[in-house]
Amino acid sequence: MCASTVCPRSCKRPRRAMPELRPMPASPERMVVAFARVLRRRGLDVPVGATVTLAEALARVGVDRRDRVYWACRATLVRRPEDIDAFDEAFDAFWLGHVRAGSQVVVPVPVTLAHDAPDPDPGADPGTDAEEPDAARVTVRWSRAEVLRHRDFAAYTAEEFAEARRLIADLRLAGALRRSRRVRKGRRRRGRPDLRRTVRRALRTSGEPISRAFVEPSQRPRRVVLLCDVSGSMEPYARALVRFLHAAVVGGARVEAFALGTRLTRLTRELSSRDADAAMASAARRVLDWSGGTRLGEGLRAFNDQWGQRGMARGAVVVILSDGWDRGDPELLAVQMGRLQRVAHRVVWVNPLKATPGYAPLAQGMAAALPYVDEFVEGHSLASLETLAEVISR
Repeated sequence: MCASTVCPRSCKRPRRAMPELRPMPASPERMVVAFARVLRRRGLDVPVGATVTLAEALARVGVDRRDRVYWACRATLVRRPEDIDAFDEAFDAFWLGHVRAGSQVVVPVPVTLAHDAPDPDPGADPGTDAEEPDAARVTVRWSRAEVLRHRDFAAYTAEEFAEARRLIADLRLAGALRRSRRVRKGRRRRGRPDLRRTVRRALRTSGEPISRAFVEPSQRPRRVVLLCDVSGSMEPYARALVRFLHAAVVGGARVEAFALGTRLTRLTRELSSRDADAAMASAARRVLDWSGGTRLGEGLRAFNDQWGQRGMARGAVVVILSDGWDRGDPELLAVQMGRLQRVAHRVVWVNPLKATPGYAPLAQGMAAALPYVDEFVEGHSLASLETLAEVISR
């Protein structure tokens, strides 16, 4: 077995004759995400950062030549020599449409090292146990919810995502407190006098204002505006983040939700239903560019012109949930981010790829927007969403 698994020159294995690539039914970004899922089902360890690297590589070498696509995929997604055979089978089946006879998909089975043991039946006979009576029993307990809190959304199975939906629904989002024009009863004996309460108290003491009352400004939560990227590159995270948007809209009275793709779509009314499944279905019908391209600059310009400058973003906490991959003009994105920062109280950018080891904001959209961001946080797991809720409320 050769030491190098990615270099075509140093590999001693015979080079394969590759047929033509089959026509791609979707954009290259969506094909990259789908191919990564196929490799994971065959047992390969494919991190999210590797898919980002592959998408950048295909953008440079193109997808018209089969040998370039093969070596770009193998150089970025294969990490061990023993995974080459499984990768070749998956590549033939996915990109070329050729399924080898006798090939079998290997689904990784999670190994449970410790689990919650059920309580023993009080009516059972201890002598019927298959273990020795003197055998020591060690029970190590673990929390299923704690494991899901730190797991990457892209690595969720269908069962895990169904369980995580209930945990996401319990999240509550509230904006940072701001000073309101309304007043409340003063807790200290200073500030602006409350003449009405002072006169009422004076009636008890024959008109003498012995006990004086005061008022102070009250506080109210700031408006929270959520702009979620629903493009093809965000597909592994969009379903969880839209669930987070629904929990925020339902749980908070001053929360606005939008979808960002090739256009801007307001989802506040669709996500206001208490029925999560009905809200998701209504949002899916409303968003016409789901899993499409990304034009963040044009979407933010539409938000600033139609909603932001008119008052929705003034003094609000604006949260943008996106990986920063933008097909539009980065200068336009920088200009619109500057407009947004001037009217908003704070701008928070949530990037699911930030948790990837060795991540750097090198994408042109992310690099253009980062100077105008007040908080740059992760958004790849339940724990990161809980941290995001704390960041927004402080």
